[in-house]
Amino acid sequence: MLKKKTATLLIAISTFCLPPAVYSQNSDAKMKTYIDALMKKMTLEEKVGQLHLPSVGFDVTGPIVSKGVEENIRKGLVGGVFNTYTPNAVRKLQEMAVNESRLKIPLIFGYDVIHGHRTIFPISLGLSSSWDMDLVKRTARAAAEEASADGLNWTFSPMVDIARDPRWGRVSEGAGEDPFLGSAIAKAMVVGYQGTDLSLNNTLLACVKHFALYGASEAGRDYNTVDMSRIKMYNEYFPPYKAAINAGAGSVMTSFNEVEGIPASANKWLMTDVLRKQWNFNGLIVTDYTAINEMINHGMGDEKKVGELSLNAGVDMDMVGEVFLKHGVELVKSGKVSQAQIDAACRRILEAKYKLGLFQDPYKYVSEERNKSQILSQDKLDLSKEAAVKSMVLLKNSNEALPLKSNQKIAFIGPLVKDQRNLVGSWSGASDTYKNARSLWSALELRSDKSNFLYAKGCNLVDDSLIRNKLNPHGGDIIPDSKSPQQLIDEAVKTAQQADVVVAVLGEAFGMTGEAASRSSIGLLDNQVELLKALKKTGKPVVLVLMNGRPLTLEWEDKNMDAILETWFSGTMAGPAIASVLFGEQNPSGKLTMTFPRNVGQVPIYYNNKNTGRPFDENQKYTSKYLDAPNTPLYPFGYGLSYTSFSYGDIKLNTASMNPSQKITASMQVTNTGKVEGVETVQLYVRDMVGSVTRPVKELKAFQQVSLKPGESKMINFSISNEDLMFYNSDLKMISEAGDFKLFIGTNSRDVKEANFKLVK
Repeated sequence: MLKKKTATLLIAISTFCLPPAVYSQNSDAKMKTYIDALMKKMTLEEKVGQLHLPSVGFDVTGPIVSKGVEENIRKGLVGGVFNTYTPNAVRKLQEMAVNESRLKIPLIFGYDVIHGHRTIFPISLGLSSSWDMDLVKRTARAAAEEASADGLNWTFSPMVDIARDPRWGRVSEGAGEDPFLGSAIAKAMVVGYQGTDLSLNNTLLACVKHFALYGASEAGRDYNTVDMSRIKMYNEYFPPYKAAINAGAGSVMTSFNEVEGIPASANKWLMTDVLRKQWNFNGLIVTDYTAINEMINHGMGDEKKVGELSLNAGVDMDMVGEVFLKHGVELVKSGKVSQAQIDAACRRILEAKYKLGLFQDPYKYVSEERNKSQILSQDKLDLSKEAAVKSMVLLKNSNEALPLKSNQKIAFIGPLVKDQRNLVGSWSGASDTYKNARSLWSALELRSDKSNFLYAKGCNLVDDSLIRNKLNPHGGDIIPDSKSPQQLIDEAVKTAQQADVVVAVLGEAFGMTGEAASRSSIGLLDNQVELLKALKKTGKPVVLVLMNGRPLTLEWEDKNMDAILETWFSGTMAGPAIASVLFGEQNPSGKLTMTFPRNVGQVPIYYNNKNTGRPFDENQKYTSKYLDAPNTPLYPFGYGLSYTSFSYGDIKLNTASMNPSQKITASMQVTNTGKVEGVETVQLYVRDMVGSVTRPVKELKAFQQVSLKPGESKMINFSISNEDLMFYNSDLKMISEAGDFKLFIGTNSRDVKEANFKLVK
C-alpha cells in the first residue's frame, strides 16, 4: 500500500504516466508512443539533464563528490543518482524529482552491487571458481532482491573483463581468463539481476562493464593503456561482453583505458560500430566515474572537446563529471553535436526508466516492509554460505592433512582468524556490511569440540607502514599489535608446539585488491612468510588457509605447507563456510578460473596461449623458455583438488570426422576412487591444429559437474558442433575451417586425455 503522501504525488504526475495496465504489456510500440509524447514537452536543457548522473550518499568511488544535486534535481537536470540507498534516502530525492521538477521525470538509482549488497557473497573471482552457473544466477538474483529492497534499481555489474595479469587488482571483480566460461557467467548474472520481467520491484537493471578490454591494462596497472589487435579482441576479449548483451543487459559502462589510441568513452568504433551496429545493443551507455573528464589527461582536448567526442561516439550518460551538463546545450547550438544525438541519448535513458516501471510508480523500489524482510534474510545467509563453500579451491593436500579431525588439538594462527573487516573483500556493498560478517573464530566457538582449539595472532596482517598508510585512509582499519613482530611469532610458535596440527590463516587485506589496488609483487607479505617459516620449523603439519582477491605466487608455500585451501574473500558467511570445509563437513569442489604463476616474472600467464615457432623444449637452447624457471604455472586454469579422488577413462568418439551440419559426441567415464562423496568439474578443450590464423593450444568449449559417491562411476557425454570450432579470421568473419582437431577432456587444463577428429567440408 502506498502512503497517502505518495498517492498524492502519483496523481500529480498522472499527466505524464500511462495506466498500469498499459505498462504491464511493456510493448515497444507503447513505450515509443509514451516517450515521444514526453520528449516533445522537454527543453534541450532538460534532455541534456537526463544525461547527468551525479553521486550522492554514503560511498564515493572517486575523488569528486557531486555538488548542487538537489537544486539540479528540482530543475529537471538530473537523470539518475548513484551511491544513494535505503528507502528513506531514495524517497527524499525521488520526491524532489516527481514533485518539484517541471516534468516530474523519476530518477534511476544505481550502485555497485558487485557480489551482494548487504548479504555479501564471495568475490566474483571466487564465485567463478564454483563453475556453477545456477549458483551464480541465484547469487545475482538474491543481490537484486536485497538491493531493490534498499531503494536501488540499477547495478554496475557484471564486470566481465577478461583478465590474465594477476597484478591488476580488479581481477577480483571478474570471472578470470577464459572467454567461454566468462561468457557463461556474464549471461547468468544478467539473468539473475534482471529476472524475466524488469518491471517487477525486485529487479535491477544490469550494467556490463568495462567496455572494453579493461582487463588487459599494461603492466597490470589500473587505468592504464590497452593495445591489442582486433583479431584478439574478437576472439579472446569481446565474447563475455557480447554474451551479456545477448542475454538482454540493459546498460553498458565504458572503460577508462584507451583502445587503438582513443579512450573508450570517445571511441565511436567501440560504442557505435561494434556495440550498436554489430551487436544491436539498444540500451543506455554510461561512462565510468569521471571518465570523460579524464580524457583531458589522455591528451584528447579540453573539457568541451572531450564532451563533444563522447557524445558523438554514442555515450548516453556522464557519471559524475558534469561535462554534458556544462557543455551539452552549447555543443548542440554550435553544431558540434547534433540535436538527434542528444535526443537518442535522452530516449535511451527514459526507456530504461520505463522498462523498470518507474513512470508507473516512482516509489516501487521504496518499501520499508520489503527492506525489513529482505535485508540479511536467512535464505540469503544460507546462500552466502553455500556459495562460499562451492567457491573454495583445495590447492594442496599432502598426507590427508585435511580434513581436520575432531580429536586433534588444533592451533589456529594468523591475523585473519578472528577478522571480520576483510572477509567481505572489496566492493562489499553498503558501507557497514562487514560488521555482519562471521569470522572463522566465531564459527569455531560454536563447535562442540572447541576445547581443542588454540589461538595466536602470529603477525600483523600488514607490517609494511607504506602499504598500511595507503590502505587505512580508505577504511583499511589495520592497527599494528602492541607486541613486536618477533613477540607475535614467538607466541605463535609456543602455541603451535602445544597442538597436533597448525592452521595458518593468512592473505591480503581487502584493500589490496579491487580498484586502484594493483601490486607489482603478488606473494604473501614478508611478515606472513616469516610466520610460516617459523611454524614450519616446529615440525607440526601446517595447513595454510588463504583469504585474498587474486592469484598469488606461492612456490615456497606449495613446497613447504602440508595443505593449502584457497577461500578468497568469502563474504558474510565466510567463517562458518571455511570451518565446514576444514572439518570435512563439506568437500571442496572449486576449480581455478585464473592461472596461478610461479613468480611474477611469468605474468601474463594463461592456459589458452598461442604456440611459437620454437615451442618449449628443455633440451634445446633456442626455444621459448626461461633460464631460471619453468614455463608452466604453479596451478593451472581449471585446477582444484578434492577430499576424494577421481579417475578418468579413455575418450570415446562416436565418429572420427564431422561436417558442419553434424555433431561429434565425446564420452568418458569418470569414477570416484576415493572414500567420500565429491563433485568433479569435467572440462572439455579443443585445439584447431591448422588455421588460416594461429590458434590457441587449448580452448575451453564445455564443462559438466558430476556428483559421485565413493566407487560410483558415470559416463559423461559432450556434444561438439561446428559452432564450437568457429573463430574470427583475419577479416573478422566468424568461420570454421576444415582440418584436424584435438579434443581434450580432464580435471583441469593441464591434466587431460586426448583424442583426434576432423572437420570435413
